[in-house]
Amino acid sequence: MATVGEEAAPQRSEITKAGLAALTASSIEWYDFFIYLTAAALVFPAVFFPESSAVAGVLASFSTAAVGFVARPVGGVLFGHFGDKLGRKPTLVIALVLMGAATVLVGLLPGFATIGVLAPILLFVLRFCQGLAIGGQWGGAVLLATEYAPPDKRGLFGSLAQTGVPVGVILGNLVFLAVAAVTTDAQFLAWGWRIPFLVGVLLIGVAMYIQLRLEDTPAFRHLEESGETQERSPVLEVIREHPKQILLAGGAFFVVNGAFYILISGILDYGTRTLGLSSDAMLAAVLISSAIQIPALIGFAALTDRVGRRPVYLIGAVLLGLWAFPLFWLVDTKNIVLITVALSFGQVFLSMMYGPQAALYAEMFSARVRYSGASLGYQGASVFAGGLAPIIMVWLLEKTGTSLSISFYILAMAAITFLSVYLITQTYEDEMAEDVARETVAGKRGATTS
Repeated sequence: MATVGEEAAPQRSEITKAGLAALTASSIEWYDFFIYLTAAALVFPAVFFPESSAVAGVLASFSTAAVGFVARPVGGVLFGHFGDKLGRKPTLVIALVLMGAATVLVGLLPGFATIGVLAPILLFVLRFCQGLAIGGQWGGAVLLATEYAPPDKRGLFGSLAQTGVPVGVILGNLVFLAVAAVTTDAQFLAWGWRIPFLVGVLLIGVAMYIQLRLEDTPAFRHLEESGETQERSPVLEVIREHPKQILLAGGAFFVVNGAFYILISGILDYGTRTLGLSSDAMLAAVLISSAIQIPALIGFAALTDRVGRRPVYLIGAVLLGLWAFPLFWLVDTKNIVLITVALSFGQVFLSMMYGPQAALYAEMFSARVRYSGASLGYQGASVFAGGLAPIIMVWLLEKTGTSLSISFYILAMAAITFLSVYLITQTYEDEMAEDVARETVAGKRGATTS
């Protein structure tokens, strides 16, 4: 059991303010990241790749989206380094400003018809910047919430940063639906799609609020006061001393990330292009299922404060892997009500893992390298799981001609996640200010294991 830090516990008002700031920052940051995926499925093939065939245009569009996932571990390394050396708050603020600026510039970017091949090249660059930003933001928002939280509510408060994901999806879909409702198809393709991206400027305001109104987290302040902040590279230290934790953290995220992007992005392309359903209907199904995900995230995360992270996480991996088959049986009916039900159950099972994931990751690493370790595990998996999932989905459908191949793909990812989480030791009762490295490796389960 970890020893309790000697610094005074933060006031309840500070804890609440930090949790709400993490939720707000995460929501708008993920809104910015996700509207790109929606546009990649519905708009970008025509705007930036008009000379390609339908399938080639979609693949090219999703490929630029995948660049953001490639950039995420780079952002995790870059921002993790400074987050462990300089503090959680300033690093998070920089990530938020970078995301806001990149998103607004996408909204101002001329299409292929105006500047030719330069348009997709610039789109590529801006998406890379978005990936860098999200790679740094996640660790900052999660640690802002979990390092302020009381030990017995760390899962609950960590879920606030995670809740930003479905909130971001909902906001993005609502804005796209609203713009589509007041524009013609031609107007939407010409300029309407740009409006959701221009809204990203709000993120810069959130960054300024965090900078001016919040202190850094108690755990980092404890490191500063004790003189234990990093002088060398925290990224190199965590890679050298805790490689197994990083790999297990990445594996724990595999099906969460991969299935999520199938549920919110790949399914949009499949429903509209393959099944012939309207984009408005598919967006509404994604929106409803994302709304259902919010209470599920918070509820399952709070449950893990009582029973531990692993049991809930493992059950979620099993249920999501098995649900992959009825998921596409229902989607293939082309009945929008059944499709909504299919996506909703998928998001609930996914929430059993994503809700407590913030606390699980924060507890896997000591305070000295926590920003770096958590970011590397999370963002490294995003390249191979979330970044490639929509592309692999399109490729599998083209090669096999059946959605059953996607179900087996999700099942395989669920198996990776189950094994990884099984090998992680419970640490849900440890003190966050403690700075002893946690050995969360195979075969070493501590006394707190449930």
